Amino acid sequence: MIRKLFLTVLIAGGGLMASGLALAAQENAASTESSAKTEIRHQVDTYIRSIDHADAKLGATVWSPTPDVTFIEPTGHEHGWDEIASVVYGKLMGQTFTKRALEAVSDVSIHVYGDAAVAEFDWDFVAIMRVDGKTLHTTGRESQVYVNLPGQGWRLVHVHYSGPPVTGAGRGF
Repeated sequence: MIRKLFLTVLIAGGGLMASGLALAAQENAASTESSAKTEIRHQVDTYIRSIDHADAKLGATVWSPTPDVTFIEPTGHEHGWDEIASVVYGKLMGQTFTKRALEAVSDVSIHVYGDAAVAEFDWDFVAIMRVDGKTLHTTGRESQVYVNLPGQGWRLVHVHYSGPPVTGAGRGF
């Protein structure tokens, strides 16, 4: 009888311990995802500041500095950090505009998939054209892909942005 009671207590205790470990693992995963989302949101904010200031040095703190990163935008498709720094930060933002103001106008939605993540948001961009001083105002949406690189944290590896959706029968195709 005592042996049966001891076995029952042992099995029940083991089950409780296993449940506790599973719950701790879930809480740890949720904490890790929350931490990743916080870091990525900080990177999105830094990216926006880098565009506002046409600052490739600041951008380099967000982007992975590798030749496999890409940026798809309405005037082209840049490959590699050096080309993104030169074209996006130098030519498009620096040489085209005297002032820039990029703002996320929707919640930044972040989806974490292990060591990869996608951030997406709608934006509003106002800039002063260098050539004639006129104001340019555009709106659109953007998706950004991040990877968690060892020793570097979450780094941007791909941006794709486009204008707002085109609606109506037969439009946008």
